[in-house]
Amino acid sequence: MHTVPPAPVRLTAGTLTLRPWEPEDAAGLAGLYADEAMRRWASAPVHDGPSAARWVAEQRRGWETGERLAFAVRETDASDARPSGHVVLRRGSAGSASAEVGYWTAAHARGRGVAPRALTAVADWAFAVFAADGLTRLDLLHQVDNTASCRVAEKSGFALSGLLPAAPPAFPLDGHRHVRRVPAPA
Repeated sequence: MHTVPPAPVRLTAGTLTLRPWEPEDAAGLAGLYADEAMRRWASAPVHDGPSAARWVAEQRRGWETGERLAFAVRETDASDARPSGHVVLRRGSAGSASAEVGYWTAAHARGRGVAPRALTAVADWAFAVFAADGLTRLDLLHQVDNTASCRVAEKSGFALSGLLPAAPPAFPLDGHRHVRRVPAPA
């Protein structure tokens, strides 16, 4: 059984607010997936209102089990009410030393540092909250042709640690593994 952080979890990173996905977020989510880059890099099958509602419900179930802790990213200084991004912490078995992070950034928020700030906030939070459970390493995986994800990983303190062989259909091309380790005590 996973340790589930006390609710509600709300993180900030400058002008960003990160919080668990809410049912009302589904309304704008399908529109975000109209973007070609979102459809290419994000694996979620979101294409209309009902599929967006199912996706949000799945994110909420992840919080209930403690296995998949997903955050909606919002820019507090933006006039656009749609989510600007998403960051998720996927935890392995209870007591595992490693977990995986993933993210996406909406088209309207790209190029402004949203992804690195949000990813850094979730990584820092994960190490602070789950160190007692033994968490010491976070992995970030992406296909080799996703150069933007490589840049985000590096800006967020995830060092390139190796190449991964293709694993179709989810990963049709080779990939990169980036790793961030728990900071050493001061």
